[in-house]
This record gives sequence, structure tokens and C-alpha cells, in this order.
Amino acid sequence: MANQTLSEQEIVRRNSMDTLRQMGIEPYPAAEYPVTGYSAEIKENFSDTLTPPREVSVAGRIMSRRIMGKASFMELQDSEGRIQVYISRDELCPGEDKELYNVVFKKLLDIGDFVGVEGFVFRTQTGEISIHAKKLTVLSKSLRPLPIVKMKDGKAYDAFSDPEQRYRMRYVDLVVNPGIRDIFIKRTKMFNSMREFFNSHGYMEVETPILQPIPGGASARPFITHHNALDIPLYMRIADELYLKRLIVGGFEGVYEFSKNFRNEGMDRTHNPEFTCMEIYVAYKDYNWMMRFTEQMLEKICLDVNGTTEVKVGDNTISFKAPFRRVTMTDAIREATGFDITGKSEEELRAFCKEAGIETDPSMGKGKLIDEIFGEKCEGSFIQPTFIIDYPIEMSPLTKRHREDPRLTERFELMVNGKELCNAYSELNDPVDQYERFVEQMRLADKGDDEAMVIDADFIRALEYGMPPTSGMGIGMDRLAMLLTGQTAIQEVLLFPQMRPEKKQTKETEEATEGKEQ
Repeated sequence: MANQTLSEQEIVRRNSMDTLRQMGIEPYPAAEYPVTGYSAEIKENFSDTLTPPREVSVAGRIMSRRIMGKASFMELQDSEGRIQVYISRDELCPGEDKELYNVVFKKLLDIGDFVGVEGFVFRTQTGEISIHAKKLTVLSKSLRPLPIVKMKDGKAYDAFSDPEQRYRMRYVDLVVNPGIRDIFIKRTKMFNSMREFFNSHGYMEVETPILQPIPGGASARPFITHHNALDIPLYMRIADELYLKRLIVGGFEGVYEFSKNFRNEGMDRTHNPEFTCMEIYVAYKDYNWMMRFTEQMLEKICLDVNGTTEVKVGDNTISFKAPFRRVTMTDAIREATGFDITGKSEEELRAFCKEAGIETDPSMGKGKLIDEIFGEKCEGSFIQPTFIIDYPIEMSPLTKRHREDPRLTERFELMVNGKELCNAYSELNDPVDQYERFVEQMRLADKGDDEAMVIDADFIRALEYGMPPTSGMGIGMDRLAMLLTGQTAIQEVLLFPQMRPEKKQTKETEEATEGKEQ
């Protein structure tokens, strides 16, 4: 606050705050305020024939005001929406208190302030369900003006629409932009629906470490930190797979976790360095069972969130009605390029990439090269939910070999709207095979692949104690939220997406740090 430069409006509001205190009105009271009704519910349950009219106590933010002498209207916004409040000077401030109305309501209250209103519900002459105020309580003074949209000659002014500002100040975005709140309400419904589905099958929600000694369970570049007490490096979780499979070894038949994962990689419209993933592992199942389980789950969630199995994303209408199409990785690449990856060497794959204009680097092994081919030539074409199945073994170091072709694995990824949504396996439970796959990953690391997996000796030891046949699946919750809410940028479904610090904020932080050091 020390070096803060205030606008003229902010100075006026701070003066109003001081004046309220001088009048004996605390702008930030500590007492509980009794709320007995909410805007949407009040309108839904209103009856013109109710006698006497319903008495309510509501609280919310002032979003507009119309002052007309002795009578005034304001629009109050609460957690359910907006409702009009009618204020009569003579009723609210009778006798000598009329001046209180003139000073407080006309001059000291502003758009953005929180107030409580006690009164009765009625319908105005224009037909709008409103609250006739009998008492008004100041609950919180707003010291910054909201960017309320104004219309002139059919054009919107002062709209809070710049994405960078909206993401930085989500608290303002939620207040002034209708529909933003609904995105996050749907996101919560999505989580609740998924939990209900898993719990109905008897599976248990668990928690595993975020700080890990080995970044395992996925191919990704981790964030690194240091634990002072243990004097060791630790890695922010890139996946929770290896810990969840340890629990299957320990005897749980089905476990799942909603986890915050962290990958020190690029940022774009579909990637954030911190993201939410759900992983589930079920004993005595394989990837065929998991495909059926996944499509049933997604159909249920879509119905619970939107009331229909269809969602609109951009120009595409996507149907989550089960069952979903199944295509092998080999067939997908052959159909898109005419190139058959079966039995091809690393040199042959690299030569095809060069011919097809696909960028590669010397660190890429067969798995990465095939992944690049699929990503460049195939992935974007799968708009409707499609299971891409039977990946080459080089692409899947944690996956059981295919029961009919040992060159492949029992793996699927679910593609929707041109992007991966789910990844699942028949889990590799042979400790000898798993160790050899880890060793191959270390060879890739030696070639310069900074996303190659590290040998997790404790996980190998766990497998040596025996893990039953198991299927596991991971799903990106942020991407699923994008699909179910029709958003094309991941930042729209994250309440606080990662962004570069504001220059002003960075300078103030540096000055504060210097002050503490002095």
C-alpha cells in the first residue's frame, strides 16, 4: 500500500469509507449477517397471492443504482444471480433519519459495495420480482470501481474482456462477466459425477505424495526443489501412477486419485504447467474392460453436467454417447500417411519423418519418432471420441505386451476434438520386463532425452512382491472441463492459470524483499 498510486475514484471511495466510520457506520463489520434467501430461489418461489408477503434477508454486491428522489432502485448480485431492491427514503429512514439516506445511500455507497437487505418480496408495476427494503446494512466497502459494461449506440464500453486481465484478476472476471461462474460450477459437477461413478463401483479415493524422490509414472520434465531437513533434491509430481500401483500390490482392489501434477514444459491453449489429473487402477482388469468403463463414465458425466451427451466446442458437435470408435495406432498412421510403421527401424522412421517434413532431433528413439508422426499427421483428425489402441512397445514403458503381438502393447489413448483426453494400459506387472524397460529409458536419457523415465528401484521391488493383473487409466480433468463447457483455451477452465508476474508486482516484491533484508 505504501507506494500505491490511487486514481481519483479510489480516493473518493476511501474518503467515503472514512466518512462512514465518522458517522458511526463500520464499513467492514465483523458480526454474522443472517441470510434467509437467494435471488434465483426467491424469484422461483414467488407467489402474487401470498399474504402476508414473504419476509427475506439477502446479502450481495451492488451492481447498479437508480436514484429518483425519495425512491430508489438497486440491483443486488449474490451467489445465484441478481435481484432488484426497492428503497423508499421515508420507510428506510423515517423522521430525522432522512439525512442519513441522503448521505449514505446517495453519496457514500458505490457500485461494488456489499450490503445486506431485510424486507419483503413483491412485484413492481413493471412486473419485476423485487425486494422492498425495510433495513439496509453496509457489509463491505469496495475501494476500487468495478469495470461495469456500458452500452452506447449498440457498442459495449469498459468491458472486462482482455484475457490477460481476466486471468490475472479472476475475482473481477467472476463478478462482471456473466457465464464465467457457470464454467466453474460445471467443473465442480464434473468432479462430483466422476467420484460418484467410482464410489458406486466400490473403489477408494486415496492421496499420494506430491514431492517425490524420483519423477516417475510419465515421460515429462519435472520441477525440482530441495528438502532442507533431508538435504536431498525432490521433484514435483509429474504423475501418481507408480504410487497408486504400489497400493494395488498392497491389496487394494481399486484406487483412484485426483492429483495436482506439475510438468516443467511449454504453455499454450491446451497446456498449463500445473494441471489436474485423475488416475484410477483396478485389479483383475485389462484395457478392454477399461475402455468400456471409460466410455460409460464419460457418458454419465456429460449427462450429469449438461443434461445431454452432446457438447458444442467451436464448430464441432461432439457426442459422448457410448460406445466409442476403436482404431489401432498402426492403422491410424497408415490411413493418414500411407506409411506402415510395423517392424520399421529407428533409421527408417527418421527417414520418413524427414520426407514428411516432421521435425526430429538425435535424442528421439523409435517411440518418440512414432509419437511425432501420430501427433503431426493423425491426432488432429479425431474429433469424435476415438480410442487409439495397441501402441508400439517403444512408446509405452509401463504397459503390458500385447497378448497377440509382442511388438505392441495393450494401451489406449482417447482422442476427442483433436487432442488426447485419456491414457490407459493393461499395466505391466512383470518385474523383470519392467526393469528392462526402465534400462532402455535410461539409454534414451543418455542420448539426451530429458523426458525419459528414471529407474525406480522401489517400484521394481514392489512388483517383485507381486501385483495382480491390473488396468489403469489417467484423464486430464482440465481438458475434460474444456470439452464439457465448450472452451477452446485451458485458461478458461482454471480459476488461476499460471502467468508471468506483472512488472509492477515484481518491482514491488523486490522492494519489499530489500526492505526486509535491510
